[in-house]
Amino acid sequence: MNERLNPGTVALLLIPPLMWAGNAVVGRAVAQMVPPLTLNFLRWALALALLLPLGHRVLGAGSAVWREWRRYAVLGLLGVGLYNSLQYLALHTSTPVNVTLVAASMPVWMLIVGRVFHGVAIRPAQVAGSALSLAGVAVVLSQGEWSQLLALRFVIGDLLMVLATIVWAFYSWQLTRVPADAPVRAHWAGFLLGQVVYGVVWSGLFAALEWGMTDWRIEWGWPLALTVAFVAVGPAIIAFRCWGAGVQRVGPTLAGFFNNLTPLIAALLSLGLLGETPKPFHALAFALIIGGIVLSSRQPRG
Repeated sequence: MNERLNPGTVALLLIPPLMWAGNAVVGRAVAQMVPPLTLNFLRWALALALLLPLGHRVLGAGSAVWREWRRYAVLGLLGVGLYNSLQYLALHTSTPVNVTLVAASMPVWMLIVGRVFHGVAIRPAQVAGSALSLAGVAVVLSQGEWSQLLALRFVIGDLLMVLATIVWAFYSWQLTRVPADAPVRAHWAGFLLGQVVYGVVWSGLFAALEWGMTDWRIEWGWPLALTVAFVAVGPAIIAFRCWGAGVQRVGPTLAGFFNNLTPLIAALLSLGLLGETPKPFHALAFALIIGGIVLSSRQPRG
């Protein structure tokens, strides 16, 4: 993997934060219309239907999708089944801005997972950038009152989002274990489809448990239909495509810092669509996150 950024790679890694910010905002907007795990299932079921005409050849007999079923089942569980299920659950008790700010801890988890499970060395600039990002997360979790951290006063949605971010770090590193020249990677839709066919099974099981253990009801209508269409095409297909390509080019750690743009976009979208106004402590968190991006993007000399 080449960790040098170029304009094309930057563009690839800017698209996912935009899509994921929109995902957080609309997920909060329809939180009372549809159960969170069911929303995730509907999203990926539609994405599966859209991907089938584009990449159905990878599902043929003898395909790596079936031979290496454990690999793709794990990718489907982490990236499709768990991550957004946890995010949609988090949005029932937290705001889009808070959820995306908590997700700014991603670079920290990328470094930890890469070092512990993949033996990847950590550079000082990455540590400094991660520290600033983590400080930004601490600011939003404490809502600017450090005594709240000392008292361990966390909103359940924020904690769920921490778990989701750890899951995404494992997913991103798993992407690097699929060789870039593997036949299944020859077509982006086929590679994503290989993950989604398993992910839909996982998300369907989670949705079934949700319906069996709760009394949720779905409020069908155009708002929900348009939401499902958006999250299936934008945050699912387009964002996953761009993220996967970006990770293959620069690695999960550097890519993870681009995720820190998500709260900036989510704050703007929330202001315009949900009437939620960023607080002063959000501004401090934003400044810390931007500092983390600048530091982490520095390359060692020589």
